[in-house]
Amino acid sequence: MALDPELRKKLQIFLVGAIVLAGGRTAYIVYERHQERKEAERPKQEKALSADFYVLPKKLHAHDLKSARELTKQPVWVKVGYGYTYYPYDPARHKTDFAHEVGTLGPLQKLEIRDVIAEAAPHGEGAKQVLAKFDLDGKPYVVPIGVEKDGDYKIYADDMFFIEDPHELYKHWPTEIWTAIEKHEVHPGMSELQADFAIGLGVPGSGPYGSRTLKYPNGGKALVIVFQDDKATEINPGS
Repeated sequence: MALDPELRKKLQIFLVGAIVLAGGRTAYIVYERHQERKEAERPKQEKALSADFYVLPKKLHAHDLKSARELTKQPVWVKVGYGYTYYPYDPARHKTDFAHEVGTLGPLQKLEIRDVIAEAAPHGEGAKQVLAKFDLDGKPYVVPIGVEKDGDYKIYADDMFFIEDPHELYKHWPTEIWTAIEKHEVHPGMSELQADFAIGLGVPGSGPYGSRTLKYPNGGKALVIVFQDDKATEINPGS
């Protein structure tokens, strides 16, 4: 049965309108979801664009004593404060007193490495400690930076030291941030990395990097710091 031309025209107009309406609704839903995804991804994008993520500290990739002695060619700065124990060294006997720990190296402590040596480790069963020699207050000390056994070296200097001045590496940080770091203080708004530079490595609780609570031994002056969006929001004394 043939449709009346007028009815056919009205039906076509109705179908076109329905299609346009459905298309508009679909486009709106797609737009809305795109906006939601953009908002969800914004923190990741901001984090990825942070200048800190473009800092690539130089590494030595030391694999034996000769390459490790490249540490003597410039000052070094301690990456992990209160994480590395150092010992007295007797230059006359060429001997380390492993029985008496002196202390731990502080956050961003600057050292002049005089030499890198290997010495039999106590109870090492044939292994040797790779030791970096330095002076503090005119006295000689060593800090272990690796091990050697049967000619196989494992050297961790790149994890322990910056061989470039951190002030230059992170020169985009404001002056007040560096002032707080040099005083070994953490202020609200500082990032996890800045807190690490100021008071050493923290022990993290649960949660993603930048949004979690960390306990900092801080060389015996413990602190508990809450971070949100990689900014310190609460700073309290620890036990």
